[in-house]
Amino acid sequence: MPNFLFLGSLNLMLVVLLGAFGAHALKARVTADQLAWWHTGVQYHAWHALGLLAIGLLLQAQPALAPARNAGWLLQAGIVIFAGTLYAMTLGGPRWLGAITPIGGTLMIIGWAVLAWATLKPGH
Repeated sequence: MPNFLFLGSLNLMLVVLLGAFGAHALKARVTADQLAWWHTGVQYHAWHALGLLAIGLLLQAQPALAPARNAGWLLQAGIVIFAGTLYAMTLGGPRWLGAITPIGGTLMIIGWAVLAWATLKPGH
């Protein structure tokens, strides 16, 4: 069984590291637009890492709530794609990555919808 408490904690550690890196190391090296991309990536990364923690706690309380696992994986994939493409573009990656970024956002939205659906099922 995936340990979403571990994944959430790991992601939140990365959020702190990446946020500090953006504030201190990137501030003078990238454009204002690029720094805004970085901050957006960090912000969405953080919110969804907290979601992973919530899913981990939910699964501990209700292990039979199997769709919550799918929601967790969707959030994790969304973090990697959404925040990852923003981080990459800020660091000089190709601008066409911006066309992939919404895929990550869509995965995040679907992840939250799956979680909402899972909690509405009878018996949960």
